[in-house]
Amino acid sequence: MTNPIKIDDKAIIIRISQKYNPNMSAESLYEATRGVWRLSKERASYADIAFSVADGVILEVYEINSWHEAGTTIYHTRDDVHNYQGRFEFEGKIANEFIRNKYLGESVKSYFKRGSSNPITYINC
Repeated sequence: MTNPIKIDDKAIIIRISQKYNPNMSAESLYEATRGVWRLSKERASYADIAFSVADGVILEVYEINSWHEAGTTIYHTRDDVHNYQGRFEFEGKIANEFIRNKYLGESVKSYFKRGSSNPITYINC
């Protein structure tokens, strides 16, 4: 058994299992990850990076540039995004290679509370 990954960055884990498809494009993966979420914008604003996670594994790592009310930024691959009251989305980009190499493909299952279905988990923020 491998040791659980130690996350030492300020991060937010975003579980996208319901929207995830292994054949989705990089842009679709980003847009599925970045919005729309019910979360604490204040707490999320402390996160520097966001993990796109399905089945407990980090699929991609994004650098977060800013948070916005849901439905206020442009999506290219989704038409199900609306201005949901109390929900948010981020804008960002794929993280640098150092950060990606540190986390990509790693399991974060140890960070989920047993029985929790919340798609959002804050790490170090």
